[in-house]
Amino acid sequence: MTPRRATHDEDWPALLALIRQAFAGMEGRIDPPSSMHRLTPEGIARQAVEGEIWLIGAPVLACVFLTPKPDALYVGKLAVSPLAQRQGHARALMAVAEERARALGFPALELQVRVELVENHATFAALGFRQTAATAHDGYDRPTSLTFRKPL
Repeated sequence: MTPRRATHDEDWPALLALIRQAFAGMEGRIDPPSSMHRLTPEGIARQAVEGEIWLIGAPVLACVFLTPKPDALYVGKLAVSPLAQRQGHARALMAVAEERARALGFPALELQVRVELVENHATFAALGFRQTAATAHDGYDRPTSLTFRKPL
């Protein structure tokens, strides 16, 4: 399926439900809990205006949020429905992220992965990302997230 950019009339509650389903496996594994708990349909709609959201499928099977930063295009909320995993959707959305970064003049993609999600570290490393930093959420005295970058 071909990725498409979200428009103003998407079913934002359904997209939020997809993200929650895709991120459900993190519950009890990561500390602090995922920022997806703070997402709302209104916040997702705002992301589509202030950044970009790319989707696959109708109904939506996969998504990624793209947000311009000063020196990179930030990749967030990469989510694939559990029923559609291992079909290349995440890879297709990451290819879109690279295309968009180049089109917008960014020299790199950047993303963050929780320390505990070692399988995600390996996936992003296989896609050409390298760890560049470790950060702690407010109130934590240990790293809770790793920053990865991919030069373009």
